[in-house]
Amino acid sequence: MKKLLICSFIALVSTTLLTGCLGLALGTGDKSTTIKQEPTVGQQLVDLQKAHASGAITDAEYETQKAKILNGNSK
Repeated sequence: MKKLLICSFIALVSTTLLTGCLGLALGTGDKSTTIKQEPTVGQQLVDLQKAHASGAITDAEYETQKAKILNGNSK
């Protein structure tokens, strides 16, 4: 009886470990996809304002880029 319990326990542990290993090996496929999100208009305006406030762009560049963003021509 004791021998049967030990064998059952070893089989259970082995199965659990092997299932975990196989799950890791099978789970490494390319299941994740990266979706590139364009920044929102609000985020573009915040970034533009930060660039203007830090002096990275001039007043004229700020106004030009702001107009492009608001008109939907952010590129």
